[in-house]
Amino acid sequence: NGTSVEEFILLGFPGTWQSRVFLVVVLALVYTLTIIGNASIIALVWRSSNLHTPMYFFLCNLSFLEIWYTTGVVPKAIGVMLGTSQTISFSVCILQLFFLLSLGSTECFLLSVMAYDRYLAICYPLRYNSLMTSVLSLRLALSSWLGGFLSISLLAFLTSRLTFCGPDVINHFLCDIDSCLALSCSDTWPVELATFLVSIIVVVASCVVTLVSYMYIISSILRIQSVQGQKKAFSTCSAHLSVVTIWYGSTMFLYVKPSAQNSLDLNKIVNTFNTVVTPLLNPFIYTLRNKEVKLAL
Repeated sequence: NGTSVEEFILLGFPGTWQSRVFLVVVLALVYTLTIIGNASIIALVWRSSNLHTPMYFFLCNLSFLEIWYTTGVVPKAIGVMLGTSQTISFSVCILQLFFLLSLGSTECFLLSVMAYDRYLAICYPLRYNSLMTSVLSLRLALSSWLGGFLSISLLAFLTSRLTFCGPDVINHFLCDIDSCLALSCSDTWPVELATFLVSIIVVVASCVVTLVSYMYIISSILRIQSVQGQKKAFSTCSAHLSVVTIWYGSTMFLYVKPSAQNSLDLNKIVNTFNTVVTPLLNPFIYTLRNKEVKLAL
């Protein structure tokens, strides 16, 4: 691969031993709750026949994705914090980068698909079952997964062709594009351009689909005569809207920019929110105000 650096050293978060142990405990607790919460949603939908609808099918896909998304980050981050696993080989670094970016891209596509599903449910309630069939929902979910992984393949390949001459210290708890570009001693412009273009295609395009869907949804809700009807219609998409706002806000900050050379310390904080906090929040956001899930539970 044309590199003289065979492994990198991850710094994680600086601080005293006590502060790092405290952070490890918090990460372990958050990780445990994330796995339990998302796995519970999958089990609940699988066991409850009244939840066998396209909306909950997409939610299961999202929960399954979140389990792997946080698993790709937290166990290694805990090893870095404890000082037992601070090194990462070049090949594993590229693999982690590809894995996390692919899952992130898949989440963008899934959220846009879920927005389209809510658009059909609210704007065409009488025709919803005939429009959003089980075959179509399966195809949309499969397309989201394939699109997410295929869109990152070229980016991961270009990153693997970068030359690293040293230093080999990554100021992060995971391998990401910005860290690799900061350490590379070769021309990084092709990778930066590919990152920007992929971000536009994946993040911005899926965000536009989501925004357009919600423009129609809000317009349709406002035409409902009764206030009770408006509240009921809005409650069906409020959870998804909350997740979309959190996800796209942090993702656009990280990746939709002409140059990837931003503050690595700031990126580290936003990455923590994106890869650790968001997967924890999703199960609670989707279940706290959802009467169908509460009834099934």
